[in-house]
Amino acid sequence: MRMKHKDLEFHIDNAVFRTFAEASNAAINNSIMHGRDVTIDVVTWSRAAARVWAGDHGVEEYDADPDASVHERIVIKATSQGRVA
Repeated sequence: MRMKHKDLEFHIDNAVFRTFAEASNAAINNSIMHGRDVTIDVVTWSRAAARVWAGDHGVEEYDADPDASVHERIVIKATSQGRVA
């Protein structure tokens, strides 16, 4: 399944990413650099975008509340354990 659609966005703080790969990379880097949890808000602006993100279940979720501002919230926590010898 492709994870890119014109109506699918991934928000971290005030930044908007077009793909989950870009957003997750930014979230991991941000979490390690700043030592905090980072939230990725998955925003679907249409049924088609909800389908791309989560298939039929995504469409059901979208139809249940199409005005929801966030389709799904993902929290990333990454830590560095330092050098391993």
